[in-house]
Amino acid sequence: MGNRLSKIYTRTGDDGSTGMADGSRVSKADNLFSVMGDIDELNSHIGLVRAHLTQAIADSKNPSAQQLPERLQQKASDVTQALVVLQHLLFNIGGELAMPEYEGVTPAHVDWLEQQIDAMNTSLPPLKDFILPTGSLLVSQLHVARSVCRRAERQAVLLQEEHPQAIRSTAVSFINRLSDWLFVAARFCTDPKQISEVLWDSQVLENVAINDNQNNS
Repeated sequence: MGNRLSKIYTRTGDDGSTGMADGSRVSKADNLFSVMGDIDELNSHIGLVRAHLTQAIADSKNPSAQQLPERLQQKASDVTQALVVLQHLLFNIGGELAMPEYEGVTPAHVDWLEQQIDAMNTSLPPLKDFILPTGSLLVSQLHVARSVCRRAERQAVLLQEEHPQAIRSTAVSFINRLSDWLFVAARFCTDPKQISEVLWDSQVLENVAINDNQNNS
């Protein structure tokens, strides 16, 4: 691995193309690389989620610091390990995109995500309204990752429609289920005793309209 990465720049991509695993070259404007880029960006955001969670766990050992939700305290190591697994699986999807013959994500991984979602949901109250993507730093970063994941899914579906052989249907299903996992994880990591879920409130916009009318009168 050291020899393979000993030279970072090769200049071969200066013409706007990138080499594939089979030796062919593809334009960087191809939607294949939009999906690759979104997956890479998503993986980076999940890395930031891991960093926020690690910091939150460390801070929670200080009695004067904001404590983690009780449900998260009990399963913090499980969530951390899940994030590690997710980063590896996203890296595998990148490998699938570069090498269509490689299978890095299987239906068992999709089932695993669903089991994770169901397990987190058991401790959450029913969702009765729309949630705004905000809260603690950890929760907000989970929502950022979720929105990037949705974009990756849209691009993956487009790629699948354009070039069915370029991406496996299992990978598309995994990305779809991962966005659900990130949404539920954001709820799971919210502490109702300190920073509760922020719900969409029609009154906020009504108040703005009232203020605008008053300023224009």
